[in-house]
Amino acid sequence: MSVSVRVGHSVGMADKKYDVIVVGGGAAGLSGALALARFRRSVLVIDAGEPRNAPAGHIHNYLGREGTPPGELLAIGRGEVESYGGEIVPGTVTSARKTDGFQVELADGSAVHGRKLLITTGLVDELPDVPGVKERFGRDVLHCPYCHGWEVRDQAIGVLGTNPFGLHQAKLFSQLSADVTYFVHTGPVPDEGEREQLGKRGITFVDGEVAEIEVRDDRITGVRLRSGEVVARQAVVVSPRFTARADVFESLGLKAVELEMGGHVFGSHIPADASGATSVPGVYVAGNVTDLKAQVISSAAAGLNAAAMINNELVEEDVQNVR
Repeated sequence: MSVSVRVGHSVGMADKKYDVIVVGGGAAGLSGALALARFRRSVLVIDAGEPRNAPAGHIHNYLGREGTPPGELLAIGRGEVESYGGEIVPGTVTSARKTDGFQVELADGSAVHGRKLLITTGLVDELPDVPGVKERFGRDVLHCPYCHGWEVRDQAIGVLGTNPFGLHQAKLFSQLSADVTYFVHTGPVPDEGEREQLGKRGITFVDGEVAEIEVRDDRITGVRLRSGEVVARQAVVVSPRFTARADVFESLGLKAVELEMGGHVFGSHIPADASGATSVPGVYVAGNVTDLKAQVISSAAAGLNAAAMINNELVEEDVQNVR
C-alpha cells in the first residue's frame, strides 16, 4: 500500500515565529508535532527525509501498526499533523542559535524562528566495515532481535563480533533459532566461562576475522573468513556504533556525549531528563537522538511526552506575559 502526502514550503514561513520548531520528521518528531498541533500550537516540522529505518521493510512491536512499512507510517503521520494545522517542510538544518527564541537555518539559505525547539534527528548506525554488511542492512543483516528477530526465526544465524555486546546478542538470538554461530571477528574471544554459556545455548563459535558476507540470488548464503573458509548462514547480526545526529546543535551549547555500557562506548547521545528537557532552556529532545535503544513505538511516546512538557512551558510563559 502506498500513501502520498503533500510536503512543501509554507508561504510566509520565514516571516512567522512558531511556537515550536521540530527538527526531524520521524516517529518522535511527528508524534510531538501532532500533540502540539492538537493543542492549537503553531508548529513547524523540518524533515531531512533520512529516516533511520528506511532500509527496513516493516515496523514491528508497534501495537495496532504491526508490520506497517516505515514510509507508510510516516506518510500517515504527516497527514495527521497537517490535518490539525501543523506545517511540514523538507529541508536540512545547518545551524541553530539563540535569539529571543531560536533561529534555525536550513541548507537552502532560509531561516525560521520559534519559541521552543524539539530535536528528533535520530542517529546514524555506523556499521562494521565488512563487504556485504551495509548492502544487506535492514534486510538479512540485522542488529536488534526485538525489531526483526521473528523474521529470521529458525534460520542459520551468524553473529558478527566487534565488541563485548556480540556474545549477548548471540544468546538473545538463540531464543529464536537453534542454529546460531558467533564469529569472533574483531570482538573478544570467549573465555572458558563464556564458552560454557554459549554451549548451554547450543551456540557454536568461529575464531578468525570475517572477510565478507556472501550473497547469491539476493539472499545471504554464508560468511567467508579471511582464511577462505565459508560458513553457511542465512542471516547475520551486527552491533553498530550508534551516533547521534547532533553536530549542528553545538552552536546552542548542546553537545552529544559518549554512552558507555559495561565500560564499552556504544555510541553518543544528547543527555536529557525524563521529560526530554536538555541542559539548554527551551530545547527538548526525543527518540534515538537521546535514547539509543528506543524503537519506533517508544520514540513516538517520547515525542508526545516532550510535546506535553513544551506546551506546559508555553502556557506558563503566556500567562506571565498577559498584561
